[in-house]
Amino acid sequence: MTPAEAATAHGWRRVLAFGAHPDDLDFGAAATVAGLTRAGVEVTYCVMTDGDAGGFEPGDRHAINERRQQEQRDAAVLLGVRDVEFLGERDGYLEPSHEVIAQVVALMRRHRPDAVLAMHPERDWSRLQRSHPDHLAAGEAVVRAAYPAVENPFAYPELAEQGLEAFRLRWLVLFGGPAALTNLVLDVTGTEQVKLQALRHHVSQHPDVPRMEAFVLQAMADLHRRWSPEKAGDDEQDDPAGAVRYAEAFHLVAVNDESTISGF
Repeated sequence: MTPAEAATAHGWRRVLAFGAHPDDLDFGAAATVAGLTRAGVEVTYCVMTDGDAGGFEPGDRHAINERRQQEQRDAAVLLGVRDVEFLGERDGYLEPSHEVIAQVVALMRRHRPDAVLAMHPERDWSRLQRSHPDHLAAGEAVVRAAYPAVENPFAYPELAEQGLEAFRLRWLVLFGGPAALTNLVLDVTGTEQVKLQALRHHVSQHPDVPRMEAFVLQAMADLHRRWSPEKAGDDEQDDPAGAVRYAEAFHLVAVNDESTISGF
């Protein structure tokens, strides 16, 4: 299934995407995002921290926030993302506090997406770097906002007073979690290079760009082979050059569907 096919199958016309730091969404889902926007899906990014703990040069500390925000904006334009919002929480200090959750609920109610794309709140012990504490906190804040807060008119009543009315979110699309929870793998062949181009915009975070790009491509190719071994084998037999296909993986959660029978 491609991102465009997933959007059609699940009714995704508008997607709101949350990452903890500038570059998180592009590492986790840029090829999928590019496929969605090419299919006409409206995608908005929200970056929850200011990224001030990133980078490698001590002399950049005074300007790293602004630099990373601009890197994210530039990458988002390349992917066809409609807009990028920044919550401005301190890098390394993000917590799923009620102050943060209220901001997430406000964004969800304002954009009223069909699906929310976000980092997974569960730690991946197989690759601990995927589970930075800010990543886990971002995922937890989004999940708590998705249910029940965004659909409860009595949660954060100040938002309703601002005209941000409750609504029921249908889908959560989570990335970066334990492999055992993966239940949606999307074929992103054709947008893998766009993902690399987006990641190149985050130059302040890459001391070795060629190694980063090789790692990302290999990971996407390995993922496709693991989840579609027969299809991958057919491709290689049909193509004398040995076609390589690429994938991105998610944990798809139905927040509200036909089986939902109760409220809060």
